[in-house]
Amino acid sequence: MEHPKLFISYSWSDSTHAQWVLELASELSESGVEVVLDKWDLKEGHDSLAFMEKMVTDREIKKVVIVTDKTYAEKADGRAGGVGTETQIISKEIYDNQEQEKFVAVVTEKDDEGEPYLPTYYKSRIYIDLSESEKYTENFETLLRWIFDKPLYVKPEIGKIPAFLVEEKSISLGTTAAQKRVISAIRGNKPYSAGALDEYFQIFSENIENFRINDFDGEFDDAVIENIEQFIPYRNEAIQVFTAIGQYAPSEENILKLHRFLESLIPYMSRPEQITSYRDWDFDNFKFLAHELFLYAIAILIKLERFDQTNVLLTQQYYLSRDVGHEKNNMTNFTKFRSYIKSLEHRNNRLELRRLSVRSDILEQRSSSSGLDFKYLMQADFVLFMRADIDRKEVYNSWWPETLLYARRHHGAFEIFARSISKSYFDKTKCLLNISSPKELLPILESYENNAREIPRWEMDSFSPINLLGFEKLASLP
Repeated sequence: MEHPKLFISYSWSDSTHAQWVLELASELSESGVEVVLDKWDLKEGHDSLAFMEKMVTDREIKKVVIVTDKTYAEKADGRAGGVGTETQIISKEIYDNQEQEKFVAVVTEKDDEGEPYLPTYYKSRIYIDLSESEKYTENFETLLRWIFDKPLYVKPEIGKIPAFLVEEKSISLGTTAAQKRVISAIRGNKPYSAGALDEYFQIFSENIENFRINDFDGEFDDAVIENIEQFIPYRNEAIQVFTAIGQYAPSEENILKLHRFLESLIPYMSRPEQITSYRDWDFDNFKFLAHELFLYAIAILIKLERFDQTNVLLTQQYYLSRDVGHEKNNMTNFTKFRSYIKSLEHRNNRLELRRLSVRSDILEQRSSSSGLDFKYLMQADFVLFMRADIDRKEVYNSWWPETLLYARRHHGAFEIFARSISKSYFDKTKCLLNISSPKELLPILESYENNAREIPRWEMDSFSPINLLGFEKLASLP
């Protein structure tokens, strides 16, 4: 990096001020700046006026620092002495140079009202304040950054237009304005927040139809991947709404609204009534999206320790407005949100990806843009797995915990169970597993041990329910 050449313009107010300027010049020199100062560079026999004009107009002088105090400001405005001469030169240079990057005022003195002494021609411009000792170091760094053209805040390069905004492939859910409205209403405890939440959920559940895969080129699994990628901005909007509910308004009414919203996604997971010709995997994108949204809703409420509210979503049945899949009646439990996705399995085989689970990988990768750490998804997935196994009366009412493929990353019990070493905390979380004491877990844990119940496995990868529960320490302390 080159040593920038800099000229200091100042007034000989008194010996103290002159010494201050000399110390500033020395400090700048020690910081790699080639400083031109009259005390160092104006010799006997030199023309002082020619020297000042050259310093201001010379193209080799990249920067000019105007050290201004009360005396400098008065002389500049009155065009008095050497300062007046420099002012005539500098003001013309500043006004002629639209970039105005060569000059900066360094303030060393303020008036009784705390206003800096500045020449009139400079009053509308940004200055650097070195008049206060407690801020000197910070503002001296600002001066150095200006000299070396290394600003603290650099405008980032313009990136690519997000895929979901590309005109020929964009799919809009049309929820953005409603989402902002409901977030503001919930956080501000506005009287219209309930209506705003209804509006957002209704627009979402109706317009998700826009994501139905009808026409596509190439392989269907490619279309599924592209489709769910385009959904990410709207998933993130929903995550923010779930968080606002859990954080600011976890009322019974709002949790019921959330339940009804999740319920409204279930019909998209299978054949619409008007479609007679279809394949089982035609709705795989909706199966993925509904599962992901449900998993995030549970994860967020548990993270925010809204355990009773979470239990509502696990206990309440979900109404099926028509025959969905092979249900025997119009009500189903939360396990409906996790359905097998054939197209992703096909993708694994077609591309020879050799992944243990493409679906698990996608959930893990997408979590990086969600604002929620992946460990909370794993924690929620484990709760759903255990709760389904504790409650289930039929084999098909089970929950396959996709994210627990990565359980090997987690050492020891999940946070809510680690905290449940305290009986008082366990009493808060026990509703998640629909138990009243740790002893009630023994039969199901024993069934895992003797293989009466299967623990999910991905080839050699699996997990230990006992370890993730921290079972031996549950409720062992007050």
